Formats: sequence, C-alpha cells, structure tokens
Amino acid sequence: MNETALSTGLEIDLRVADERWLGLGDCNQFAAHVLGLAAARLGAAGEAAVLLTDDAEMRALNKQWRGFDKPTDVLSFPGDGPEIPGQPQYLGDIAIGYDTAQRDASAMGRAFEGHAAHLLIHGFLHLLGYDHVEAEDAKVMEPLEVELLASLGWPDPYATGPYAGPEET
Repeated sequence: MNETALSTGLEIDLRVADERWLGLGDCNQFAAHVLGLAAARLGAAGEAAVLLTDDAEMRALNKQWRGFDKPTDVLSFPGDGPEIPGQPQYLGDIAIGYDTAQRDASAMGRAFEGHAAHLLIHGFLHLLGYDHVEAEDAKVMEPLEVELLASLGWPDPYATGPYAGPEET
C-alpha cells in the first residue's frame, strides 16, 4: 500500500483473481494511489476490499446479488455494518471484471489504465453513497469522477472520443 492511502486512513484489501490485471504493474500500488487520492479528496477513511477478477466471476456476482445473469465491469457492495469503536469503518467491496473492462476500454479507444482508474473511482463513490440512477444524482456523482480522474491526469470519461494516456499538465 502506498503512502497516499495510508495517510488518508484508507486501508485496502486487494485480491487479484485474474493474472491479466498484473498488466497494470503493482496492482496494490495502483489501487492505493487511485483510491487514496479519492479518499483524501472526499475525506473518507476506513477499509475497502477490491477484487480484480474476470467476467465469469463478475457474472456470478451480478446474478447472485443483482439478479442479472451477465457479466458487468464494476460492482460495489457498500458496507452496512455498524461502526465498532476503535476499529476502521468497513466501507464495502468493489469488484471489477477484466474482460468487460478491457473490451469497453478498447471499444472506446481508451487506455486500459485510465479506464481501470475510472472503474475504481466509480465503485468507491458507490461505497460512499453516491449514485447515478437518477439524473439529479448523476449530476453530483459524474463531476466528482471527472475531477478525481483529472487529478490523476486522465481526461473526462464522459466526453466523447478516445484517449490514449494521461493528459499533460
């Protein structure tokens, strides 16, 4: 885990269930950097679990918890347990499927690293109670995603057109 995540009070329990994710390099460092920045910006602290997996597992999770028998790119499961004095708040779980994420990044002409960062941020915001189902909620959540990605050097994921890498700042 890197200092960004540690300094924010965010602890990440990361599990790489599909080795293709190792193409990002050090997945712990990647997740800690992305989520540490988001946690610092939003004043969030606690524990979060991240699963980097494949479409088969995402399909099973999506079917079990949402009733949809198909894979998806990211799922979030906010923690709903009570706060335990002296213990970090459990924020919840984020699962990201490699196959769908890779396919979507490719179809949009976007760098996989940037798309993976977007999915991590998107899932993390869900853990913190943000949503995008209703248009009014999306007007809050999506600009936060854009801001957080920009602070990492990635362009607006909601703008049309491809991007190949972090924007020059």
